[in-house]
Amino acid sequence: MRYTLAAALICAAAPAFANGEEVQLRGEVIDTWCYFSGVMGGPDAVQGTAHHTCAIWCSAGGIPVGLLAEDGTVYMILSINGDDQSASGQTQLELASHDITVAGRHFARDGLNYLLVDEVVEDHGITNINHTDFGVVPGFAIPNPEG
Repeated sequence: MRYTLAAALICAAAPAFANGEEVQLRGEVIDTWCYFSGVMGGPDAVQGTAHHTCAIWCSAGGIPVGLLAEDGTVYMILSINGDDQSASGQTQLELASHDITVAGRHFARDGLNYLLVDEVVEDHGITNINHTDFGVVPGFAIPNPEG
């Protein structure tokens, strides 16, 4: 009986999980490869204007974009406004490094957060101007010829 009740509750909840949780979030569209890998330095170095060109090239090269929310949570963006090219889509390229407010659906699996953006509610533009701190190209991103 107990297992039957548990199975019934799981089946009843399954449609809610399939549709995701409706959310409205604000954050910066980021390059997920550089953010998670640390290849370009710490998280601060791969945001804003200092990382803008790299973010565009990574997206154009097939790296999915993400949304770094105000609370520090990173969401892998699966689609924006129906453009399901999570990398290299025109919308994703145009929004690289922009601070945006979105409405969409959140899904979580295996400790990762995913986002289907139904609408970009507001594009605040590039608000993280950090060339003063990191320069046009951060120093740690310049290859060391001595190895």
